[in-house]
Amino acid sequence: MQRVSAIVAATAVAALVGVTYYVTSGEGDVLAQCRAGSVGTGVASIGGPFELVDETGKTVTEKDVITKPTLVYFGYTFCPDVCPLDNARNAEAMRLLEDRGYDVQSAFISVDPERDTPEHLADFTSYMHEDMLGLTGTAEQVKAASQAYKTYYRKQEPEAGQEEYYLIDHSTFTYLMFPESGFADFFKRDESPASMADRVGCFIDALGA
Repeated sequence: MQRVSAIVAATAVAALVGVTYYVTSGEGDVLAQCRAGSVGTGVASIGGPFELVDETGKTVTEKDVITKPTLVYFGYTFCPDVCPLDNARNAEAMRLLEDRGYDVQSAFISVDPERDTPEHLADFTSYMHEDMLGLTGTAEQVKAASQAYKTYYRKQEPEAGQEEYYLIDHSTFTYLMFPESGFADFFKRDESPASMADRVGCFIDALGA
């Protein structure tokens, strides 16, 4: 009996290892065709609960925000170059998707709660795209959201007398999130609007979203 149990246990472990390899290697991933490359382990933990403040000053959670396929980006409105370029790219990808009949949106989460008021965010996002939502909050709320998405940001020390003109180092990935299934994939800065639109459309089709 003990030998049979040992064999069963060994078989179960072997099967589990096989399934794990099958999924993580991409062979069993129905979304593999939509990815630009392999996604490492631990990606299922990207995203999660957050509580932030939207452009109207209302406190919202991830359930209020991610109600359809959503491109999530962390940055700040005073960013001199990277954030405007990345969000303009995201906005163009959204327009391409809309032309193809997809219903998508974008969430721009500020890592600069000291300066990014709801009003500042509303001006920034409305310039980019009508379906881009700006989110801010307290320093603690922003930190919690950043940690949920595994992003990085750090305020640089400003020069003397120029305290209000500080810059912020931050990660620049854009994350594709779905209401039901959560994180799908991320997009790097060098991805074009057309490539992003193609891949987002592929995920939406594959997930039936």
